[in-house]
Amino acid sequence: MKIRNIFLMLLPVLLPLLMGSCSKDEIIFDHELPQFETRPGLQLLEVIMPQGTSATDRLYIVGEFNGGLETALADPRWQLEKASDNDAKWGIYLDPSNFVNGKTLADGYYFYSADQREERTLQNEEVLHTEAPATGQRLNVTVSRWAAYFDKPLNPDEVQHDGYVIYVLDNSEYDALAMYAYGDAEAFGGWPGIQPTGTLTVDGVKFTYFDTGEANKGMSLNLIFNNNGGGKQLPDFPVVLDKDYYLELTPDGATVYDPNANITHDGFAVFVADYSGWDGLALYMWGDINDLNGTWPGMQPTGKQTINGVTYIYFDLGESNIGTNEHLILNNNGGGKQFDDVVVFACDRDVYIELTATGFKEVDPETYTGIEGEIPVEPEPEPEPEPIGPTETYKLYIENTTGWSAFYVYAWGDKEAFGGWPGVSSDVTETIDGTTYTVFTMEGAGEGLNLIFHNNDGTQYDALGVTISRDYYIIAGPGSASEKE
Repeated sequence: MKIRNIFLMLLPVLLPLLMGSCSKDEIIFDHELPQFETRPGLQLLEVIMPQGTSATDRLYIVGEFNGGLETALADPRWQLEKASDNDAKWGIYLDPSNFVNGKTLADGYYFYSADQREERTLQNEEVLHTEAPATGQRLNVTVSRWAAYFDKPLNPDEVQHDGYVIYVLDNSEYDALAMYAYGDAEAFGGWPGIQPTGTLTVDGVKFTYFDTGEANKGMSLNLIFNNNGGGKQLPDFPVVLDKDYYLELTPDGATVYDPNANITHDGFAVFVADYSGWDGLALYMWGDINDLNGTWPGMQPTGKQTINGVTYIYFDLGESNIGTNEHLILNNNGGGKQFDDVVVFACDRDVYIELTATGFKEVDPETYTGIEGEIPVEPEPEPEPEPIGPTETYKLYIENTTGWSAFYVYAWGDKEAFGGWPGVSSDVTETIDGTTYTVFTMEGAGEGLNLIFHNNDGTQYDALGVTISRDYYIIAGPGSASEKE
């Protein structure tokens, strides 16, 4: 099955663009529009943050120009400010007179989250931006991921335990926690008992856990949770150590943990019984609002919930989004696999989906019991046909007379030759017959392209069509472009 590119998936939204008319409203999304006023003498960076960035996070810009990470974290001049009306956009004003050691933004910089650490690419690679606006101007910069996004959660099935385990969701309000046991024996020693073995996230819930010891299997015990001998304790909780226990502690006592009791949803939710075998799962939405709840690949799961014995991954759609008509696309977190329009609705009901590697269907949670037996797997893809003719390399020579602080080229047509929006800028120049050109390299074998020139800050225009079969010399003005003889 051929997986469609996200650009093609948004075909209904971008149809006017594909038909040859490209306007600011059609290509610039809300989170890309200016949110801060420029200031004379200052460089303004407006930064689009990834899904999951908290509005209360402390975000910083870091580079040689401000002395590095430790210096930046200690100086409020390098902390970003969140836009008042846009949760995805943050901004910072930079005064070049504050830069140190003769360095500038062109020497490289990145962004840092106090909660989620340094900026990373979609491939978990380090990031170093070099683009910079002129003083008195703004520049949009995008952060793809934070380092914490790639932290591999501890898999409960891979943890080696000593005997059975007492998992505790600790809402006791104690400053410290210990577990004492009496009955067949003081199994964990004298008062106040043992300290927690560690913490572990199981089905999206973070538990404190106690290993009870292989030698204590089968014992009948009364557990007393206490504030590590500080004078407070909960009533006894009897157990037989012939299984693991999941408990919730409150100031009033210990009870068996109900995985659904503490789940509250923000608006309606999409519940996915996931048998796809994919490495990740994300939900993208477009329609009345494009990029609702996150740019491609969309929002990450909100959590897990077990209903009638079936464990679902769920995505809360948001109370404020009820009534918004949206197309929902499930994908493997941008890894190239997806199913389009698993639901098209007004975000006005809960939806339950069975997802496999070969397809999806809506199910009734009251009667659905999951998949038993062999799970459908995705068939091996057919090999891509060999390209016809050789792949050649050609160049765009751009005489840039726009006066813009930044110059980008985006190309669409037979392919997105310079990647997705916003395309690329170039630091490569070449002087020919006294004219200095900015040089962009194209690879292909006869593909047709439509060029869009823009400054990555809201100013853009359709340039001209080209075919990847020769070099082009183009003069780019502030509002139009033409090929040079």
